[in-house]
Amino acid sequence: MTIRSVMFAAPLLLVTALSASMAFANGDESAPVQKPNCPKGQVWDSKSHKCVLQTSSAVPDADRTDYAYRLAKDGRYAEALALLDTLKQPNTAKALNYRGYATRKLGRTDEGISYYLQSVKLDPQYAQVREYLGEAYVIKGRVDLAQEQLQQIKSICGTSCEEYQDLAEAINDSSKT
Repeated sequence: MTIRSVMFAAPLLLVTALSASMAFANGDESAPVQKPNCPKGQVWDSKSHKCVLQTSSAVPDADRTDYAYRLAKDGRYAEALALLDTLKQPNTAKALNYRGYATRKLGRTDEGISYYLQSVKLDPQYAQVREYLGEAYVIKGRVDLAQEQLQQIKSICGTSCEEYQDLAEAINDSSKT
């Protein structure tokens, strides 16, 4: 790196950093807040802003549920299920959806579908669970049932929401195989 390139790059980096900090100061919540990956057996506690033992009673179910989903999205499905097992109120639409997701990703699609259906009963307007249920139906070869979920998502959030687009893509991809 030459002195000349540093002279041009440094102000640009400064402007970028200041812009990001100004966005936070102005209440722009679009800037993502990155939570650390906790070691196995721990969960992120949003109140203390640190990883704590997942057996800690101080961590609310909402934090446990959200962190379980993060674990599942990171491919740590068994850990996600173990964390969901610690919930005081495990029968919420969100917790059942995430349990279904982790279970389906472990290859237990029928079991995952049963959790999704429980979630749908609790909150029929929950677009994400309908997306995941539709994806499970695609795996099972039931594109007709996946299409029904796609139509439900359309009535909830339209065709431009991520849930609609992701399920439409999964259905489309299934017809190519």
